[in-house]
Amino acid sequence: MARSPGRGSGGRTSPAIPASTPDLCRGAGSESRPVAAPSSERLRLPTRRVASSARASTCRRSPTPEPAVEDSVDVNVPRWHKEVDSRLAPGEGLVKAACVFGLLVFAPAVAAADVVPVASAAQLVAAIDAAQPGDEITLAPGTYTVAQNLDCDAAGTPEAPIKVRSAAFGDSLIRFAAVEGFKVSAPHWVFENLDVVGVCAVDSDCEHAFHVFGNADFLRIRDCRVRDFNAQIKSNITGGQFPDDVVVERCEFSDSRARNTSNPVTKIDVVGGRRWRVRANLFRDGEKGGGDNVSYSAFLKGNSRDGVFERNLVICEDATAGGVRLGLSFGGGGSGPGSICEDGTCTPEHQNGVLRNNVIAHCPADVGIYLNESAATRIEHNTLITNTGIDVRFAASTATIRNNLVSGQIRDRDGGTSTSVANLTGLALGTYDLWFEDPAALDLALTDGSAFVDQGVAIGADVPDFCGHLRRDGAPDLGAIEYSTAAPCDASLPGGGADLFHDDFETGGTGLWSLRVR
Repeated sequence: MARSPGRGSGGRTSPAIPASTPDLCRGAGSESRPVAAPSSERLRLPTRRVASSARASTCRRSPTPEPAVEDSVDVNVPRWHKEVDSRLAPGEGLVKAACVFGLLVFAPAVAAADVVPVASAAQLVAAIDAAQPGDEITLAPGTYTVAQNLDCDAAGTPEAPIKVRSAAFGDSLIRFAAVEGFKVSAPHWVFENLDVVGVCAVDSDCEHAFHVFGNADFLRIRDCRVRDFNAQIKSNITGGQFPDDVVVERCEFSDSRARNTSNPVTKIDVVGGRRWRVRANLFRDGEKGGGDNVSYSAFLKGNSRDGVFERNLVICEDATAGGVRLGLSFGGGGSGPGSICEDGTCTPEHQNGVLRNNVIAHCPADVGIYLNESAATRIEHNTLITNTGIDVRFAASTATIRNNLVSGQIRDRDGGTSTSVANLTGLALGTYDLWFEDPAALDLALTDGSAFVDQGVAIGADVPDFCGHLRRDGAPDLGAIEYSTAAPCDASLPGGGADLFHDDFETGGTGLWSLRVR
């Protein structure tokens, strides 16, 4: 039987951009690393708002943090653009977190970084072209317009990764007028504190901000904002290798308008690869304006394995509306031919995936979670608002679904099978209105939790909720957030905390968006 491509054109591969594409960075002069005063104006951003006034937060707080994983980043606190002060006073970065608790992280000794300051697009090109293990390529404040792709093909090491960063988010803006921006094909690269935007006159000419392929293992993309590309992050096979052990965290992915293209539109589009972790990010307003009009916030497919989506906020329709916008997926629209997938087969599309502690809202035309030939999937503690629910589709899809709040239904389709335990489904916005302060505006301050507080089944894993707190009382709440009336998330913050996420770095200091709980 022929395999259905599933929803949308996510089953088609993005236009082929082979690894052998000529390196346009070469010849820029790598022997010197000058420092020059920036000539561009400081970044100024428009104001968009989902909700405004701050609320105190009372997610249940656990006295013991989750052990650190993979690297030395504080994975328990969804903090964008983290400063030294762990209390995150106003004005410190892109997004603030009220659900904060202390975590002491012991990191292995690392080699001293070789700071490479850059202050122009030409210097950025040259620094990446000449990158060596341990380089910390640091952008001075200003605007960098780059009309070529940047080939990140030098290998870092665990002790000496290669970093590309701005000293503080909002200081520097990278404007790509190229099909691809950063082409990462070697291991141990880190991109952080970057604001990246596609500025091509034709949308199909700005495909990816990051094209990740081949041996690009242990990539870290964190504390970034990436806007206006068809697929902000694209990952796929080259030379028989897939990027593994990639972490994307504390970033914002969005589009300012519908993408006028028939190419796939998915903010994170991963084909093959193992142990990807996508956590504590914001996805919003990804719309495909051409072709089949179907877009995804993010998917892992291509017989990829052991992927995790956790603690993400997905707002399919925030500042814009239209098209068919899906939330998070294992499998997307399907893959083919088999040569682009792990082990030469695209069935299943994903194995052993986990979707947990995500808030997925305002996807009115389709589902918040979509499984397309995704085997042995766990869907746990998610809150879905104003979307059609969860689809488990095709015979290769199997799922255990526990402790979720679901607008719409949980559906097994076309041979897919699932086991559902302790979920509340069919939740219209009017029902959420009885439980939360203003769910349409993503104000999830609790007003009546009797239907779902302490109603979950214990799963047993020490995994932080959306706020970063562990569920250890044996009677978890349904949904992404663990509530309590006993204490705020961080009693050291005035009123128990302000906006959980709050973007106030732009002129005027008013929030672009927020999600609030108490």
